[in-house]
Amino acid sequence: MAALRGPAGRFRWRVRAVPGGARGAAGQQCYDLLVIGGGSGGLACAKEGTRWGLGGTCVNVGCIPKKLMHQAALLGGSLHDASHFGWEVAQPIRHDWRKMAEAVQNYVKSLNWGHRVQLQDRKVKYFNFKASFVNKHTVCGVSKGGKETLLSAEHIVIATGGRPRYPTHIEGALEYGITSDDIFWLKESPGRTLVVGASYVALECAGFLTGLGLDATVMMRSVPLRAFDQQMASLVTNHMASHGTRFLRGCIPLKVERLSDGQLQVTWVDLASDRKDTGTFDTVLWAVGRVPETGSLNLEKAGVRTSPDTQKILVDAQEATSVPHIYAIGDVAEGRPELTPTAIMAGRLLARRLCGQSSDLMDYDNVPTTVFTPLEYGCVGLSEEEAVARHGEDSVEVYHAYYKPLEFTVPERDASQCYIKVVCLREPPRLVLGLHFLGPNAGEVTQGFALGIKCGASYEQVMRTVGIHPTCAEEVVKLRISKRSGLDPTVTGC
Repeated sequence: MAALRGPAGRFRWRVRAVPGGARGAAGQQCYDLLVIGGGSGGLACAKEGTRWGLGGTCVNVGCIPKKLMHQAALLGGSLHDASHFGWEVAQPIRHDWRKMAEAVQNYVKSLNWGHRVQLQDRKVKYFNFKASFVNKHTVCGVSKGGKETLLSAEHIVIATGGRPRYPTHIEGALEYGITSDDIFWLKESPGRTLVVGASYVALECAGFLTGLGLDATVMMRSVPLRAFDQQMASLVTNHMASHGTRFLRGCIPLKVERLSDGQLQVTWVDLASDRKDTGTFDTVLWAVGRVPETGSLNLEKAGVRTSPDTQKILVDAQEATSVPHIYAIGDVAEGRPELTPTAIMAGRLLARRLCGQSSDLMDYDNVPTTVFTPLEYGCVGLSEEEAVARHGEDSVEVYHAYYKPLEFTVPERDASQCYIKVVCLREPPRLVLGLHFLGPNAGEVTQGFALGIKCGASYEQVMRTVGIHPTCAEEVVKLRISKRSGLDPTVTGC
């Protein structure tokens, strides 16, 4: 993908020689902008200014298929509720994995095609190559057939994202396990599944598998959702456990073996007791982190520096690497949230800066996100732990409440984990530092309040907001109880 800045400060699309040493040999194609990576950030950058189709992790093996399978699981719960509302639903309720998978995969393929059409409409040249640097202005692209093409550019954006990590030190992990790159493209049900990991990917996958009626077990070495508010994380896993997901806490796998009947036998150890145990599963899914796609880029030939710990690319506030005309955005960049919307916005803003339309930088503070577990968890801003660490315990106040969604009442659903808390500075006007919401449609609720928090909302302003009745979101603007004092500040003035 390549772009040229025209005389009016906008990108036009054509081949040209690039000044400053980027002029290649005869037949070498040269551009103003070359984007390496066809994921969310790369597409956004290229349009503004692999083995899957276009769209990267989010479209092909991430946000989109995950949310659709999460929705399939939620529908199963709704079917169980339906009889309480007068619907006659034939029993037993069965789920067809093959039919769901085919529908999800067909939708993903339609998005792949849509991205390609959009690139064509914007006169973006698309190369289906495996790219690596030759020098600081030149990239070598290798096609599936092995043909090499040299591409040079004045500006290069790296947006290659990351891939799931395999724990290759565990015997049988690579031979017999799968990752989130695979589960959404399985044509047959994964059956009894062991999910290894405590990340949001692990919990989301285990959650929708349980919701679809499958036996799912999560093996966690330590705490769940480490980067999130830990009170909320505990509520998430408590809800999952009470609805059928099994948890093996404080355990690590030692080896995976295939038995004669085709099942997988996993041996693990309990770290607290040092006791070993085994279990049999149809599928083992590794969700133990991600690694950036930097290893094959030959970054050293361009002089691009990476973190020795994470292998991610070091960038500044402008998204520039150690080489000023080479940029990195999205999951491949050190210190950036591994979230599709941040990569998209960073890509768009970078393209606008490069073509002279704007000087705005990406603001990575107060980025909202949602974990699509069976009971969804949405948050924006600081966790309670982060707020205390940054401002001190005496300077932080937390307003909280358990609540029962109206849709839970008639079918008598358990609402004991439906919970909201707003983390604030204690001194007036009580600036909101973070909001945490656990309940139905958490993403929709959090997205709305994220705007107010981004604009510097105070607790008083939230309390003066009129709620929409009857909704779960209105529970946020009704928060009156302080976790610290147990008092209502609107009454006591505390």
